[in-house]
Parts: sequence; C-alpha cells; structure tokens
Amino acid sequence: MKILVTGGAGFIGSNFVRYIYKERPDWDITVFDKLTYAGNLKNLEGLDESRVHFIKADICDSEAIDNAIADTDAVIHFAAESHNDNSLFDPSPFIQTNLIGTYTILEAVRKYNKRLHHISTDEVYGDLELDDPAKFTPNTPYNPSSPYSSTKAGSDMLVRAWVRSFGVKATISNCSNNYGPYQHVEKFIPRQITEILEGRKPKLYGAGENVRDWIHTDDHSSGVLAILEKGKIGDTYLIGADGEKNNKQVIELILELMGKSSSDYEHVSDRPGHDLRYAIDSSKLENELGWKPRYTDFKLGLKNTIKWYRENEAWWKPQKIEAEAKYRKTGR
Repeated sequence: MKILVTGGAGFIGSNFVRYIYKERPDWDITVFDKLTYAGNLKNLEGLDESRVHFIKADICDSEAIDNAIADTDAVIHFAAESHNDNSLFDPSPFIQTNLIGTYTILEAVRKYNKRLHHISTDEVYGDLELDDPAKFTPNTPYNPSSPYSSTKAGSDMLVRAWVRSFGVKATISNCSNNYGPYQHVEKFIPRQITEILEGRKPKLYGAGENVRDWIHTDDHSSGVLAILEKGKIGDTYLIGADGEKNNKQVIELILELMGKSSSDYEHVSDRPGHDLRYAIDSSKLENELGWKPRYTDFKLGLKNTIKWYRENEAWWKPQKIEAEAKYRKTGR
C-alpha cells in the first residue's frame, strides 16, 4: 500500500510513520508537512528514504495536495493546528489549517476516489463533570469550547458531509491526550519535564483538578491502523486507554520520577474556558475491530518518556526558549 500522511513530521504523525514503518514493512509512506514550528524533520531521522518520502507543502495548497493524493492509495490526515493556548492567542491559523485544509483534502480524495482516515480529538465533545461516571462515545453530542476544538469539530462535520453527499470513503477517529517521544515542549507533559531538566519548577494551571485521559502515542497509532484496515466507511471510532489522571496527579508523578519533592511546583493562572474532564469509551474500537491498548501502565510510560527527553536535549532545546516566551505573555 502507498499512503500519504499529512502532518507526518509532527508529534503524533511522526510516531505513526515510525509505527507503520515497523509494522508494515512493505508499505510506501509519503509525509506531507508544511514544517511549521510543530513539524520537525528530525522526527523522521533514521528512516530509509527509499520507503519514506517527504513533501514540504501546505494542506491548503490545492495543487500540491491534488498531486500528492493522485499517486497514493490512502490518506491519513493528522495535519492540524492543535494547541489550545495558541488558539486563544490567535485563532486564524486554526481556521485555515483545520477547516480549509481539511476541505482541500476532501476535494482531492473525492476527485481520485481515495481512502481517507481523518484524525480528530476528544475535545470536540466539550467536557464532563469531575464526578460524572459517563465517558465520551461516538454518539456524544459535540460541544467544543475553544477555537481549536471548534475547528476540529468543524473538520469532522466536513468529513461526514463529504461521506454522505459525495460518497467519500472516509473514517474518523477521536483520540484522548497523547504522550510520548517527539512531543513539542509547549505541551503539558514535556513542558513540565523540560522545566525540571532546566532547573525550574514545573507549572500547574489553577488547582490542577482538570482530568485528561492519557494514551501513549504508539497505542494511538495502532488504533488508527486498525481503523484504516478494518474500519467501516462513514463510522467514527474513539481511541483511549482508560488513562484518566488529573493534572495535579501527573505533575506530582513527574516530580517523583525525576527525584524531586512531589510538591515542588508553581501554580499559574488557569487557561480561559479550561475543560474539566475528558474520558474516552473505546469499546466500539475494541469490540468491532479487536483493538487493545498495550501501554496501560501510565507510570511506566511516563518514566520512559522522561528518559527520552533526558537523552534528547539537542532535539527539544531549540524549541524551549520560544515556547516559554509565549507562556510568559499570558502569565502561564
């Protein structure tokens, strides 16, 4: 199979490329990435260039997308602006990439009758109360609360409309919060790890009660592969690993694993509209497609992630100054 991975030089996309490279050695992979601040060709280092090809272009560029999709069997669409804080500071890139970019891809897969899998987020569902036993399912109504999540919700709706109106062969997955190697230091877990590595206290939004459902990025990748190969066209699948932890628990565990006092962190101002809790019910994916997460020990996964950041300072160091400068502007 020949696949095109949009956003394949980003965190989740590059981990998917590495996963497919290992698990499907006869597949040909083309990475299509604009290389914004969140994309990094170093994320793909060590992969054989005869199997992994690269196109530097914007998914909003209809000619570039058209040419790339014409010569492929399936498109896995990871490319997105994805950081909530950035969407609050400037929503415009989120409108362009997440909505116009997805529309551009849909028109190309429609033209060439190609298979599409669209990567989305659990944040499109809004949030749950902390004491609510419920979890998100594919039938949960959308209730996005930020420019980021609302544009991802919009992109999901575009995919569904193109399936119904034009017969596009597409599936959607909504995944919970990913962690693992190659994640940009603006994100919660690598930010705290790198703050400690640089001798500063990690930062906790508000009281830290907000709950996220953490999943290792390799489990996300295996879920996407299962949907690509066995998913029902037009269906939505949720990918999660029952990894609910509040931010306070995560930051204290990071400190413990890095040999620090679990109370050695700073409270900073909370994010506007900060969702309370996310929780994924992945039973449809498990029951219909036989998928199971492998990395169910969050403490072990976090320990391995910390080890990766310790050993790859040259990878994350150039990102750190700019990321922290953005946070200082918001007091977070």
